This record gives sequence, structure tokens and C-alpha cells, in this order.
Amino acid sequence: MIKRISIFLFLFALILLFTNIFVANASDIDAKAYMLMDVKTNRVLYSHNSSAKLPMASTTKIMTVILAIESGRLDEMVTISREASIQEGSSIYLKEGEKIKLEDLLYAIMLHSGNDASVAVAEHLCGTVEKFAELMNEKARQIGANNTNFKNPHGLPDDEHYTTAFDLGLITCYALRNDTFAQIVKTKRKTIPGPEEENWDRVLTNKNKMLWQFGGGDGVKTGYTKKAGRCLVSSATREDWQLASVVLNCGDMWNASSQLLEYGFNNYKKIKAIDKDEPFKEIPVIKGKKKLAKVYPAEDLYGPIKISGNE
Repeated sequence: MIKRISIFLFLFALILLFTNIFVANASDIDAKAYMLMDVKTNRVLYSHNSSAKLPMASTTKIMTVILAIESGRLDEMVTISREASIQEGSSIYLKEGEKIKLEDLLYAIMLHSGNDASVAVAEHLCGTVEKFAELMNEKARQIGANNTNFKNPHGLPDDEHYTTAFDLGLITCYALRNDTFAQIVKTKRKTIPGPEEENWDRVLTNKNKMLWQFGGGDGVKTGYTKKAGRCLVSSATREDWQLASVVLNCGDMWNASSQLLEYGFNNYKKIKAIDKDEPFKEIPVIKGKKKLAKVYPAEDLYGPIKISGNE
């Protein structure tokens, strides 16, 4: 019995050793830039070349979708223009004159990366792609993504269309704090209507493999062009704690993203810094029933803390 326990402990020690090796090698990720963030606080947990301005391909659509959600117009019907119907690249084959619900287009954008759906949304909300891009840039500044510039809603190549790993992390964390956005990006499959005059539906399968292959994976968006390379924004939640990763121009984007997220979950711990049930201050009361009034935080505040001894 003692021999069996010893063998078990030895094997367990080996697992821990190899886990630590895997976690420690986050710096081996082969990407032009990457970023790991705590979604709630925007705290950067790990990064490389995070301020470099780079093309981001279809991860652009994170901004497109959060703007559409915040417009409050999800139930509106969108009439597809010729310009939207002829967009190059990934498509859900929208037809000129077709009418489709705005909310359905957002699923088409995030699950199937529809460039045609992205243009349709931009035109419906702002009239033109150019005006929508202005709105995207305005929102980016509000979020704090000051080294980002959008020229279109889909991410097809343009020399003036770029972001940084840090900025894209900020945009992603902001979007993930919206319940509707979070629900869309974690949806694995969705059926939306086809053209009204035709008897078929569009069945959308999410292209983000992290939803299937990473424990706790819950989004966000893939991207690829020759200029941008392979890009992936991912998020995962474990024990009510959500992290987001960004990799730009990364050939092995699935493993790189998994490695970053595992690094975060294994090297940091979510700690409650402020308890809403504990008063943090007492204020004197003049001519009141009590001499002191206790002031409580509006909510609990959590933050990621590095686990001692983990490098």
C-alpha cells in the first residue's frame, strides 16, 4: 500500500513539474504580439510587444458587434445593399434586397465571420462604412484604445487599419462585460433565416475552436488575412474568473492562446480585495439618531494576485 502511495506521489510530482514547465514557457509563444488580461479589471498579466501597431483582420468585428449591441436596435430589420452582398472574403451569402434582423447579423459576424454581414450592419447603423468607422474610432478612444485606427467593420486589409495587442485586449474586455455580447461569442451553433423567398436557413457554426478544446473557453473571435497573419482573441472562465488573451500574427494561434490562458489561471489567483458586507469608513452624524454612519462598498471588488513562488 505504501509503495502504491509513493508511486502515486511520484507521478503527481511529475505532473506538477511538467505543468510548471508549460506555464513558465509562455515567453516561447511565436507571435508578433500577445496580451493576457483580467476581464474585470483590465489588469495585464502577461504581454509581449503589446504596443506595436499591427493589422488585426477579423478581430476587428469585436468592435463592430459591441457598437451594434449598444445601439439598442437589435430588433430592427436590415435591408441588404448591393455593396454588402458583394463583399469579398468570408460571407454568409446575403442577397441584395434581402431583409434580415440586425441581431441575426451579429451572430453571422461572430460565428461565421461574415464580411457581408459586417458591412450591412455598418450601413444600417450609420449610412456608410466610412461613417461607421468614425464611430468605431470614437468608441476606441472612449475605451482607452488610443493606438487603434479603424477603416472598416470587417478587417480586410487597409494600411490605415490597425490596433495593438494591448488596445485589442481593452476592447475585448469592455465588450465581454456586456451580457449580450458574451452570449453571442460563446454560442457554438446558431440558425438564422435565409432569404424570405427561398426555403432554407443559414446554419452557423462558430469557427473558434477554443469553445471546444479549452476548458472554460467562452469566446471570442478568429481572424486571418495574408497581411495580418493568424490572429485570435480568446476568453475563458474558471471558478467565476474570466481572462482574455490576444495573439496577433501567430501561426499556432490555438496552442498559443491556450498557453497564455493556462499561464494566467495557474500563476494568478482571484482575490477579494473589498467585501461589500464590510464597512470601509464611518462618518460622524450631526444631530442624528446615531453618532456614526457606516459606509459600505456598492459591490465586492476582486483582483488577480500573482501566486507566490510562480514565475
